Amino acid sequence: MTYLTRHVLVFLLGALASVAQVQAQEFRVGFVNTDRIFREANSAKQAQGKLEQEFSRREKELNDLGAALKTASERFEREAPTLTEQQRGQRQKALIDQDREFQRKRREFQEDLNARKNEELQQVLDRANRVVRQVAEQEKYDLILQEAVYINPKHDITDKVIRALNAVR
Repeated sequence: MTYLTRHVLVFLLGALASVAQVQAQEFRVGFVNTDRIFREANSAKQAQGKLEQEFSRREKELNDLGAALKTASERFEREAPTLTEQQRGQRQKALIDQDREFQRKRREFQEDLNARKNEELQQVLDRANRVVRQVAEQEKYDLILQEAVYINPKHDITDKVIRALNAVR
């Protein structure tokens, strides 16, 4: 390799290193903690309140039904020694039917609650994603992550997103 070729090669490598360094400095990465958004954003809190209001009556009915089942079961345990075989069998069957009904209602309640919760959280997430895009465009981020094993706190833009979400009505 000639002297001139070596200098040109060193110059090109130096130039490439400078360009790579400039590009690396310009590449902006941000991170958004969606769990915090679901806990702290006003829209998430409103969704939670809406769900509690929507399901509180059914939850109370379910709790009352469970308490009645427990009371009936305890009463049966106390009275079982004094009952005839036929009475004991009838009461056991009634308790089994009552428990089966309770389990069915509890399962339906949980399925309905989970479905509505997913709907509400999806709406919050959709709004949050729109705000994340706005923040990314305004502040010229190249990449925004929502899940990571580790993130340096200096890249966390969750507070900005929550403030922007809370400002939107």
